Amino acid sequence: MTSDQTEQPEQFSIFDPSRWGLPMEGVDDIAERLRNTWERYRHCFRTKTRDTSEYGWIYLRGALTMDTDRNFANISRRVIDIEDDGQNLQHFMSDSPWAGEAVFSQIQSEIRQREELSDGILVFDECGDERAGDDSAGAGRQYLGRYGKVDMGQVAVALGYYQANQWIMVDAELYLPKHWFDEEHKKLRRRWHIPEDRTFKNKPDIALELILRAQEQQLPFEVVTADSLYGRDSLFRTALNTNQITYVLDVPVDTHVYLNEPTVGVPETPPNKKGRPFSKPQRLSDEKPVEVRTLLNHSDFSLQPVELRHTERGLLSYDCAARQVWTIDEENKVRKEWLLIWKEECGKIHYSLSNAPHDTPLAQLARWRCFRYFAERTFQDARSEAGWDELVARKYRAWMHHTALDALALWFVAETKLDWAKLYPRDPELVSELELAVLPALSMANIRELLKAVLPLKQLSPESARRLVIKHLVNRSKSTRSRLNSQQRSTAPT
Repeated sequence: MTSDQTEQPEQFSIFDPSRWGLPMEGVDDIAERLRNTWERYRHCFRTKTRDTSEYGWIYLRGALTMDTDRNFANISRRVIDIEDDGQNLQHFMSDSPWAGEAVFSQIQSEIRQREELSDGILVFDECGDERAGDDSAGAGRQYLGRYGKVDMGQVAVALGYYQANQWIMVDAELYLPKHWFDEEHKKLRRRWHIPEDRTFKNKPDIALELILRAQEQQLPFEVVTADSLYGRDSLFRTALNTNQITYVLDVPVDTHVYLNEPTVGVPETPPNKKGRPFSKPQRLSDEKPVEVRTLLNHSDFSLQPVELRHTERGLLSYDCAARQVWTIDEENKVRKEWLLIWKEECGKIHYSLSNAPHDTPLAQLARWRCFRYFAERTFQDARSEAGWDELVARKYRAWMHHTALDALALWFVAETKLDWAKLYPRDPELVSELELAVLPALSMANIRELLKAVLPLKQLSPESARRLVIKHLVNRSKSTRSRLNSQQRSTAPT
């Protein structure tokens, strides 16, 4: 027992759960909260002919209460019956034609109904996982940012939403490399449930589709942020601007910008020129482009510290500078954009382009760019706390179902934290007692610990273990017998 606990009554101790907004009534209610969340989404898991939605509850519960090995068989054994083989759950996740897109749509709808989540930030990025072979949907040799290398794997483009210290996955799509649309993959596309109308799209095209879908759903966001894979695509930035979507997108260090507006047009054809006259726009002025990495010491870019947000390591502050520049896109159209330069404490420098209004303060641009961090937190929680990377999904449908249920798990945690902040407010005196600027927030790991206490998993007894082993051996024997029968039939004389 600590000296803090012995020197003061429990109700005044910094270890009193009620002071931290964790009364026993809230913990006792958390299992029912999870069940109610599933009930709201139950219609998403039904098909035209069958209601197997109870498996949605089983999978959601397994994702949130198990720590590792969250595959179909293990989830079934730990949640339903210790001797369940997981076949029904596997069919629900891999083959049942319920729409994962409906789950994402409802998550966005429910965000829209919460006042504290208005005007959030859309953060998107790609997330890759290694695969042993190339026959899983979308698998191929491609860059896996998580590992920093090109290798065999699947890559997702996911859309996150950040507001009020909550990060939520609100949409996602599996990237399918171009070779997946050749004739050789036609049968495999059908076998793995890849939609027949799906065509090849690069990652910025997928990201744009997700953003426009969110805009159509009236998801309340004020800005979009992403890394340089998306920022370098001038047509992607133009499309966002055309749809009146504000962005702050990182760009590579060799991106060309103009410090003065260039003149672009179709040059006049000289009278003595032979051949066809000029028809395509070109840069007509003498203004030369410069690479953004050369501008750090330019007189127009004076770095100044900007306070961004409080973290558990203290106040986060970076040196930043910004001014408006001009860019020419792939269609030779000139646009005026903000160039933001951002220098980390370690000396690493980032460059971003934005179409924010001309009177946007430097601090606002920097804070928007800072929220890119929460794309990483979204993926980190989805992987480490909800098992997003544990399912080796060969079928496209299985991948979409798994991702949608993991997104629902993230939304359940965010909702719980928001509701508890209202129902069980923390003691404001804790801030001064602990000499902090802000108190640490509840994490997804914290919520999961509480869930595991009130929704205990089934444990394997020695007798159950024996039966499971025998069942496994019998099934293997039957498979071997079936293969032998097939071999005998193929070699039998006709």
